[in-house]
Amino acid sequence: MPRQVFFYDQPERFVAGTVGQPGSRAFFLQASARGRITSVLLEKTQVAALAERVDEVLDEALRRSAGQAPIPAIAPSELIDTAPLDLPLEQEFRVGTMALAWDATDGILVVEAQAVLEDAEDDEAAELAFDDEENGPDLLRVRLSGAMARVFAKRALDLVAAGRKPCPFCNLPLDPEGHLCPRQNGYKR
Repeated sequence: MPRQVFFYDQPERFVAGTVGQPGSRAFFLQASARGRITSVLLEKTQVAALAERVDEVLDEALRRSAGQAPIPAIAPSELIDTAPLDLPLEQEFRVGTMALAWDATDGILVVEAQAVLEDAEDDEAAELAFDDEENGPDLLRVRLSGAMARVFAKRALDLVAAGRKPCPFCNLPLDPEGHLCPRQNGYKR
């Protein structure tokens, strides 16, 4: 089956969002433009890593350009998006590998999320899959302005932090009914 590439050049919206209650949430990346919506499923740790790395790449691009790159230092408050995910929420694929790149010529951050490779045996196979081969895994490719990328990173980091509160002793997430704390020798907290 030929690969599907979901391409968004300056989408109207690119956000991370969740469905469900803390402790059993499903995390999504969602891009939308001109009535078209693409949603891909990923893990909470992938959302956190992507958001942190987006901020790092933007900071580095800003530093290398001596402040001349079109990147705000923080997310512009007028662009902050707190709306829920767009409906219908139909998962296109589960994300396996992600990649980021700063296009200094256009002043654009490129985010790529690739479907999980079921038969990839090593990192080299996953790396080669980002080439635009006809039979590769499905891919979401989004090109974002510096401001939109900052807004994405802020929302994603806030989303990850809004989960279950950590136990003050072991730092594992607390369920509403408590948990068996390893630092308390298995006593319920």
